[in-house]
Amino acid sequence: MIILGGAVRTGEDYLPLARGLADSFTVHVVDRRGRGASGPQGPAYGIEAEVADLTAVQAATGADRIVAHSFGGLIALETARRTGAFSELVLYEPGVSVGGAIRVGWFREVEARLDRGDRRGAFAAFIRGSGGAPAVVTPMPVWSLKLALRLAVRPARWQRIEPELATLIPEHRQVARLDDTYPSYAAITARTLLLGGSRSPRFLREALTVLEATLPDARVELLKGLNHNAPDERPECVALAALAFLHLP
Repeated sequence: MIILGGAVRTGEDYLPLARGLADSFTVHVVDRRGRGASGPQGPAYGIEAEVADLTAVQAATGADRIVAHSFGGLIALETARRTGAFSELVLYEPGVSVGGAIRVGWFREVEARLDRGDRRGAFAAFIRGSGGAPAVVTPMPVWSLKLALRLAVRPARWQRIEPELATLIPEHRQVARLDDTYPSYAAITARTLLLGGSRSPRFLREALTVLEATLPDARVELLKGLNHNAPDERPECVALAALAFLHLP
């Protein structure tokens, strides 16, 4: 099994999830480009590079199952569509944009703050603008959210987030580029579990419904009380749902 993570996360963030699955599977946790032990995204970065990386990991490990989160879920779908490499997919709120639902209007402010070295401000602007945060966050000024995040994000976690901020815009450009291309996933034959959290934003839950209707063999399961960050914040719940699905005949 491969675990593939989302934005502003390294493989280290998914080690608790991996441990929850390791009694049943050999688990390979990937550091995607621009994070952890991997190299930079590179000047020719695009979804094609991510698909090539995942395909190489799959070929090297022989893994035929994948558990993927957010942008990692989009990569998993694109890889499954193009290669047919996986027999089973467990995707937690994959970063699939339907009707422009995943916002990109925050690019300019985040880029400007990164250019002037305001990395915490860039992170706050991303959290506020991307649409994935609780509704109470949206009206907060960046300076206020910046302070709140400084208190909420532990130093060890920030040390992993900070180097990855430069990957935010390139990755979300790929999300925008693939907006409304979900009908192509009708070619995916792998059994698929589409997981989501009952407390996640509506547009993420609605995308799961669209994907369920598109993929030939897929079902949706919403996990009560969880949000978009459940794979690294509540890994035991995600692991239990994944194992229940993967152990079905």
